[in-house]
Formats: sequence, structure tokens, C-alpha cells
Amino acid sequence: MISAEGMKAFQNYSEWVERKIITEPQDRLNENVLGLCEEAGEVAGKIKKRIRDNKKVSPESIISELGDVLFYTTALANYYNFNLASVITQNMMKLDGREARGTIKGSGDER
Repeated sequence: MISAEGMKAFQNYSEWVERKIITEPQDRLNENVLGLCEEAGEVAGKIKKRIRDNKKVSPESIISELGDVLFYTTALANYYNFNLASVITQNMMKLDGREARGTIKGSGDER
């Protein structure tokens, strides 16, 4: 799965994100969810312009926005007393299970 070194790096990033949070505790959940949606929308918008307008989109601009998505994903994991490593590990287990059951394609959380 994830090496001990990788887990430490994810933990360090989670702690770094926590030091960047400026929202008051009562507003944090809403701000983090809205921030995640906004940043994911920016990724989608760049890809849309690439398709619709034949606009050249640099990989660096996508990576920059994905970094913002990662920030808010980590902030939300922290909010729920998890960290990025636990999110990644859980996601890998979920997708490995779906692959083993032949249910990668399809819809629904419990496939």
C-alpha cells in the first residue's frame, strides 16, 4: 500500500494544511466543501475550454488547480479527524475491492 515514508509525508502535509486554515471553526466545514467544489470546477473549466475552444491548457495549470483540490480534500479529511494517508488507503481498498468483484464500472456506492 503506502510506505512508512509516504505516510509520514502525507501526515506532514496534513499538518501543514492545518496551519493554513484561517476560517473560524463554525464556518470551516462549509468553507472547505465550497472551496473543494470551486477548485474542482476550475479544473473542469480548463478542460472544457480545451475541448470547446481548442484552447491550449498547460499541464502546469492543471497541476496547480489539482494542488488546490488536494488542499481542500486534506482540510476536509482533517476536519473529520483523518488525514490524507487514511483517505488514500481507504480509497485504494475500496477500488481494489470493486476490481476484485468486477464492479469498477457501474454506479452506486455499494458495488
